[in-house]
Amino acid sequence: MRKEDKSTIIEQIAATVKDYAHFYLVDITAMNATATSALRRECFKSEIKLMVVKNTLLQKALEDMEGDFSPLYASLKGTTAIMFSNIANLPAKLIKDRAKDGIPGLKAAYAEESFYIGADQLDALVSIKSKEEVIGDIIALLQSPAKNVISALQSGGNTIHGVLKTLGERTEA
Repeated sequence: MRKEDKSTIIEQIAATVKDYAHFYLVDITAMNATATSALRRECFKSEIKLMVVKNTLLQKALEDMEGDFSPLYASLKGTTAIMFSNIANLPAKLIKDRAKDGIPGLKAAYAEESFYIGADQLDALVSIKSKEEVIGDIIALLQSPAKNVISALQSGGNTIHGVLKTLGERTEA
């Protein structure tokens, strides 16, 4: 491969990494063509971009970017595919659902500005909440006290009305 071609590929990889907030390094070595094709379809349906890269080119792309991605370099061995996503836990859920005997296997991940190294981190990655899930939880927590107050007022509406009416009659007398 010519040096110009390599630099073009490195730039493409770096641009893709910048376009997505999270990425996973996955080992798909043991997958046959049919399984790989099925994984690509699942990724496409889930809005995950799957890209097979040469480890050296990926490392050069990461070195050229802002930030320190050196914790991932040790994972760049064997065949590496990258799963790019804007939702942190989506690739982890896909890997967990599709994995049979550890295939495809998680090598490492960069999610929520943190590094997760090794296949044993898959459960931690699955449990990461997306931005939308966190916002939903916060809204539910904020609505809960207001709902309790409203329901208490509604259930005791007649009682409160009676108390206010009695107090009003006493002040008139």
